[in-house]
Amino acid sequence: MDPDPSLADFSAAVTRADADIPLARAALLIAAAEQPGLEVDKQLARLDDLAEAAVSRSDGHDELRRLHRLREFLFEEQGFAGDRGDYFDPRNSYLNHVLDRRLGIPITLSLVLIEVGRRLGLQIEGVGLPGHFITGVRIGGEHVLLDPFNRGALLTVESCGEVVRRALGRAVHLQAEHFAPVTNRQFLVRMLANLKGIYWRQEAWPKVVRVIDRTLALHPSAAGERRDRGAAWSNMGRLDRGAADWERYLTEFPDAADHEQVRGQLRRVRQKLAQLN
Repeated sequence: MDPDPSLADFSAAVTRADADIPLARAALLIAAAEQPGLEVDKQLARLDDLAEAAVSRSDGHDELRRLHRLREFLFEEQGFAGDRGDYFDPRNSYLNHVLDRRLGIPITLSLVLIEVGRRLGLQIEGVGLPGHFITGVRIGGEHVLLDPFNRGALLTVESCGEVVRRALGRAVHLQAEHFAPVTNRQFLVRMLANLKGIYWRQEAWPKVVRVIDRTLALHPSAAGERRDRGAAWSNMGRLDRGAADWERYLTEFPDAADHEQVRGQLRRVRQKLAQLN
């Protein structure tokens, strides 16, 4: 497996206080893992250009009008929309491709809305509903909810319940905590979880490893990630690295529910390694 030079850049971007994590830059550094040579600063400038174009059409100091003008600009004039044809296309999880194609999934379309909106002075944040990501905007003491996947449609608490029911296939009683803003770290972890699921289904194990490396940069104590990276390494034939991850997982989390299962996998890997030596 080739070296991963962009991991150091990503780690440097996220190893700081949560509020200081540059969200769009970190998202682009995730993309750079699979797109060597991606010019992150040029991609960031595209967000600046969108904001500049939007502000030239906005209604000055009225935040609500500014928000509605932004919605019109991004989702009607620029054509940003949810990719309903191929939701699990990995390009939908990479910010530069979302900017190119004007297609994405809820979290990356939310990222575009958040980044452009903040450049316009709007207090806008990500909201991680169960199964579906939306945005919230604080205006005059109100919390205005938007669904970027559905072209920035306005949502009520009740309609959020229907969105979640469609996403999960079951009803969920939404509580106040479901509408709390996600942190930058939570935002990036959720983006990476989407990518990990896509690449795991494709059995694209080197890509799974790169995604997990970044999740661990955000959360070094994420037990399940180390266990899953061990499986990915083993599936690639890198039994030594798989064993190392599983050994650390079992040491650090001796009470894990799958302890015996992982111990059995580790035993089989050790036997294979012994046969190779």
